[in-house]
Formats: sequence, structure tokens, C-alpha cells
Amino acid sequence: MDSDRRPRLTPPIADIRRAVRESLPAVGKSDGSGTLPLVLVALSGGPDSLALAAAAAFEAPRAGYRAGAVIVDHGLQFGSADVAEAASERARDLGLDPVLVRTVTVGTDGGPEAAARTARYDALAAAASETGAEWVLLGHTLDDQAETVLLGLARGSGATSMQGMDRISGIYRRPLLGIRRDFTERFCADSGLEPWTDPQNADPAFTRVRVRTRVLPLLEAELGPGIAEALARTADQLREDNDALDHFAEEVAEELADIAEAGISLPVGALASNPPALRQRLIRLAVQSEFHLSLSRAHTLEVARLVTDWHGQGALDLPGIRVERQGGLLVFTANG
Repeated sequence: MDSDRRPRLTPPIADIRRAVRESLPAVGKSDGSGTLPLVLVALSGGPDSLALAAAAAFEAPRAGYRAGAVIVDHGLQFGSADVAEAASERARDLGLDPVLVRTVTVGTDGGPEAAARTARYDALAAAASETGAEWVLLGHTLDDQAETVLLGLARGSGATSMQGMDRISGIYRRPLLGIRRDFTERFCADSGLEPWTDPQNADPAFTRVRVRTRVLPLLEAELGPGIAEALARTADQLREDNDALDHFAEEVAEELADIAEAGISLPVGALASNPPALRQRLIRLAVQSEFHLSLSRAHTLEVARLVTDWHGQGALDLPGIRVERQGGLLVFTANG
């Protein structure tokens, strides 16, 4: 379908085009060569990414951008190369250019879902670098956000996990985080587009599929409609709170942290006077900034006990770091 062909402007088409339009920052006129900045759509061929691609093909030129696509073939299903080729043909029919197909090798670290995600994002980042794209647009919807929040809640991994996906993260933009999945399906139907149906999206072996097909429908049935929207709102609120606390922690850390050749230290008195949420952020921030390590919550609480439950205990040896209370200081040094 040519990008200038105008299907009937139904609510799904209008809403998704508007979401894409609002996600694209204003740009000035092109340089003397006539070249416009490029945005790439991560296209699988499914309804979410296909609706996003069609909307980007329509809106990007009007916002001063060229729109292209990148298709990642994970090679995990029989016929995946044919699916990738079909998606690339749809992208060209929409007028997207360039259209890139990248075949990746999926590892095993972290399980199949995490490994596929890592391989996919590596390929998207490489495609953006190769083409000089300003942004990569991702087709995650409000339903994906709700599923992410529920999965974070089930893992018990705190507000950072439950805040879900950011609308903007580095080169990635997610225009459809406020759009329900059924709207992308209706967009495709209204536009005469035939999306690909991924069989893995119905495979209960995947945790996210069980959340999508069993858990969320059960919550809707038992608690009433609007659960997905409520979970997405929760993610937005948690992100705002976390961003504020992280910003405050960075400002406080600049005043408190004392960097030495052997490591970094924080004053015990200042840590003790702050509430737990800020104290633990300061500890994690010190470790991250000095040693480029991420402390788990369990390890963070062990370190915090050197402040709040001090009774002469010795140094803590944690993965990559050693933490010791020396007088009025909490001293962090490299371990091994």
C-alpha cells in the first residue's frame, strides 16, 4: 500500500497516527542536500508493528523525517526467513525506505525470551548506527505495558521493575504505549493490511503469554474492566516517583560522596538521617558510579545494616566490592 493512499479515517487510524505524530520531535528544514533525518520502525509484521509502520509512513514525512524499517529474524521458528521477507515487502509497499532485514543468533543467557530480546535490541542498535537513524520506533502497546507491570509485581523486584517501559529510552521511542492492542488490529483491518500472527503469542510455555491470555482476562472478569489501563497508570506514577527520587539521590550523593584512590565513602550519619528509600539509593548509586556494578536489594539491605544496625560487625564481601564501616564512614573498595 502506498503511503499516500488514504484509507477511511476511522478512530483507530486517527488515534495511532496521532500517537506517532506526537512521538516525533519537531525538526527544522533539511540541509542543502535535501536529506531528511531518518526514523526506523522495528517491524515484525504483527498487527502492532504493522500499524506503527503504516502510521509512521504517513506521519514521518509530514513531520520532516524519512521513515524506514528494520526487520529482525531471530531464526527461532521454521519459516522465519519467509516471515521476515514478507514483512520487508509490506514495508516497501507502505513506502518505507530503507528496509533492512537482520538475521541474528539467539544465545541462551537468561532464558529464551531474554536472550531473544538481547539479540533483537543489539540488531536494532546496529541498524540505527549503520543508517544514522535518529530514532527507532517500537510497537509496544498499553497491553504490553500492563503485562510488564504484572510481571514485575510477580518477581517482587520493586518499583523500578513495576514502572514498566519508558516512552523514550535512548534511541528508542514507544508511540503506542497509550494504545490498546485491539486498536492496532482494527487499524490494520481498516487500512486493508494483513498482519502476520506469531504462533508464539499463543504458546503458554511463555510466561508473558500466560499473563496475556489467562491472568489479565481473569483480573478483568473478577475485578471489572479497566485493569490494563490502571496498571499502565501505575507504571507512569511509579516512573515519576522513581525519577524524582533518583534525581534527588544524585544531588545528595554529589555532596556526600568522597572519592579516593582505593574507592568511595559515604558518611554514616548522613545515611542514617535519610529515609530508607533515599539511603538505599545512595548506596546503590555509589556502587554503580564507582565500580559499575548493580547491587541486588538483598545486598543493598546488608550494606544498609552497617548504618542502621551497627554492633561492631566486620566488613561485607559482596560480588565485586568490599564494604566496611570505618569510624563515621562507610567505605567501598574493589573486591578481588
